[in-house]
Amino acid sequence: MSQKIGWKTAAGLVISNMIGTGVFTSLGYQLVDIHNTWSIILLWMIGGGLALIGAFTYAELGTHFKESGGDYVYLSKIFHPFTGYLYAWVSLTVGFSAPIALSAIAMTSYLSPLGGAIFNDFFGISVILILTAIHSVSIKQTGRFQDISTLIKLLFVLVLIILGFSMIPFENHALNWDRSWRSEFFLPGFAVSLIFVSYAYVGWNSASYVVGEIRSPKKNLPKALIFSTLLVMVLYVLLQVVFLRHASLSELSGQVEVATISFSNIYGANGAIWVSAFIAIQLVATISGYLWVGSRVTHAMAKEHALWKPIVPTNSRGIPVRALWLQSAISIFLTLTGSFEQMLLYAGFVLQLMGTLTVASLLWLKKKEGIFTSPLRPYIQIIFILFSIWILAYTAYAQPMESLIGIGILVIGGITYFLKKPEIVE
Repeated sequence: MSQKIGWKTAAGLVISNMIGTGVFTSLGYQLVDIHNTWSIILLWMIGGGLALIGAFTYAELGTHFKESGGDYVYLSKIFHPFTGYLYAWVSLTVGFSAPIALSAIAMTSYLSPLGGAIFNDFFGISVILILTAIHSVSIKQTGRFQDISTLIKLLFVLVLIILGFSMIPFENHALNWDRSWRSEFFLPGFAVSLIFVSYAYVGWNSASYVVGEIRSPKKNLPKALIFSTLLVMVLYVLLQVVFLRHASLSELSGQVEVATISFSNIYGANGAIWVSAFIAIQLVATISGYLWVGSRVTHAMAKEHALWKPIVPTNSRGIPVRALWLQSAISIFLTLTGSFEQMLLYAGFVLQLMGTLTVASLLWLKKKEGIFTSPLRPYIQIIFILFSIWILAYTAYAQPMESLIGIGILVIGGITYFLKKPEIVE
């Protein structure tokens, strides 16, 4: 492919995929069981640390294989094609489609104060369709659009943080700096909260899915993954402190729109409306990014499985348009049928499971000269795996229905694998 992207666009793709609905919505769910501010910061630091370990791991995997498709490629070649297929199935059905749907649902929710009759499910669907059309042209257009939308997202987040720390805290704020975090760390709610946090960090591996479209991936892929993950972790921690500074625990606990609640206490209802509007606008970059990378995973899988042969063809500029529009269609279906919190949990559970398997795959990969090598390998990967097992076990215990839905998605995917034998589709 003649058109390639640099590390800044790749980093922008990671940032836009990471900063989505999770950072603006998940705090309310965490505060149901976790009240200490140190506990909240620790949650987001652990989530960021795990994402950074993942970034190191995927940087090595991506520079080793140098093929677009991410986890599908790694799991297929290190373990077995069936394992890679399961990941691609998860990506198609919930891994990328669910974040797109969640972003569309959140977008309409945040825009509804400006005109509830206009901003409904069909508005979100229209956004998905327009962005799919934009991505259907060329890599150059996709990259340019992603750069602009990510810049808007970053500027908005920085403005929120600056305003949040410059204003006097809410009188009955939710900040709590006592030592109760020591007991909260061992609560089942802490582990379940990590699922929400981990979901908010989903996207740290985005650039690895399009490594075939990156110039000099050996240098640019690690730079994009590591830089963007560190930046987002800092922004996430600062945002949570801002939300806690400007609202009470009772106001935030169990609520979705925590950013709007906090800023309504600073600027009143009218100011909160505009904050909501900009949260919605920045979600455009999130939907765009997931459409871009999700279609690449699906396309990589389709080329090797006859069942998916109809979505293999690309346009004249190498864009997998059929895979792209299939991703869009599934996202629209989830937008119309999904419950926000339930979708967040089962998507988070199954993504945590498959991501852990990919990180573990590095332990079976022999080191190769001339590529990026993860620091402290394999120790940090083992830490990642142990934390993930802890999160998954507690989630299965506390949220059995959503966990079973996630497992059910994997089982259905496994059945489709055997409908037709894998083959290379030209």
